[in-house]
Amino acid sequence: MLPKHIRFPIRTIFLLIIFFIILMYCSFLFRNFNVMLSKPRPSILPKLDYGYLSTSNETSERLHPNKILKIMQRIHKANKQQLILNKNKYGPLENDSVVIVIQVHKRINYLKYLVNSLSHAKDIYKVLLVFSHDVYEKEINDFVQAIDFCKVIQIFYPHSLQTHPHTFPGKDPNDCPRNITKDKALIKKCNNALYSDLYGHYREANFTQAKHHWWWKANYVFHELRATRYHTGLMLFLEEDHFVSEDFLHVLMLMQASTENLCAHCNILCLGNYLNEFTAKSYRAKAECSNFDASHNMGLAFNRTTWSLIKNCAQAFCSHDDYNYDWSLLHVSEKCLERKFTVLSIAGPRVFHIGSCGLHQKSKDCESSQLISKIKQVLHLAFHFGQLYPPRLKITESILEVKKKKPNNFQTNGGWRDPRDHQLCLSMTLPLNSEGILNSSYQSNKTGIKIV
Repeated sequence: MLPKHIRFPIRTIFLLIIFFIILMYCSFLFRNFNVMLSKPRPSILPKLDYGYLSTSNETSERLHPNKILKIMQRIHKANKQQLILNKNKYGPLENDSVVIVIQVHKRINYLKYLVNSLSHAKDIYKVLLVFSHDVYEKEINDFVQAIDFCKVIQIFYPHSLQTHPHTFPGKDPNDCPRNITKDKALIKKCNNALYSDLYGHYREANFTQAKHHWWWKANYVFHELRATRYHTGLMLFLEEDHFVSEDFLHVLMLMQASTENLCAHCNILCLGNYLNEFTAKSYRAKAECSNFDASHNMGLAFNRTTWSLIKNCAQAFCSHDDYNYDWSLLHVSEKCLERKFTVLSIAGPRVFHIGSCGLHQKSKDCESSQLISKIKQVLHLAFHFGQLYPPRLKITESILEVKKKKPNNFQTNGGWRDPRDHQLCLSMTLPLNSEGILNSSYQSNKTGIKIV
């Protein structure tokens, strides 16, 4: 047996070794636990069906042509399959259910706010959410495919800048720069030298894409998407930087019912406005019946009958020198229709615009948490004072008063003079193939545009 003065240090050294082993083991477990937490939520879409979840997040400018081709193939496959997520859980789409069509670019932070607000809405399980994308990105796809509170489908705009970075409808290297003079453009012999817009500027692909995308998705959901091509209920159009109240579906249905008796000629419903200041008092059950205006572009809803009027004016929409779809709709209303569009709009907004960054805003800080906090506070007070979920609406203007109004004075914003944009837009009103793209014979023989 070892002497006492030797046993103590040996015992101490042994305990330190044991403590060190335990510490290392705990560190190993902690590192693995963090790795598990950092893994993204698995997609509920089977990879076998689309096969695009491994796509990188590189921008189109950096993508190799082979990668762009693969993205295009996967986009066409997705548009052909038209897989509806959660269909087994929530059943088929009913004809009186609302279809919500969301135009998505790549601002996922805004999209997360929108989806979160949708998830808290009453009766959201009844709707079909259609996400229409013009950027194909794994992070966005994973997020959308993890939605589990209603039926979901993704469609992909097939003529995007991502898939056509250096050819029309993207920016062709031989396209005229925006601010070049027409004389210099003619000397340079750039592609669209003859077609500067109302203000002397040439097309900007990142601006024209938004109008093309809106027109494509509207045509697609009304005519090509199997789940909706015979649907006669309401189509509600939202964008990725919108935010909805919990009673927005209730109010939308109430507005639809009110048109039958109180606003028989209303053919468009609007759930949002651009009020700079709104309070709980704004949420009294009032709605206004008025002529359509470009400001009625937030929370826009209409049915197939109204869409037929719009589609029949495709020439007016597609040739109007304005890169904005809402101002182009106003042009349709003012210059093409025998009877202008009449809108029933809710005084207290149920759809809010939270985007501080977009086509024109270049702010480095695209965080909307402060605005959303204010919106939530106002909605909470409105609920507390019984302003949400109104049992009926009070229409503040009659259709007779609308008739007496002078025609809207509207501006033209330009950016849409290139005949290639006109031709592409018009071609989208013709039957598409099963993949959601133009028939190749039409592309080559009728428009002179080659989009592959």
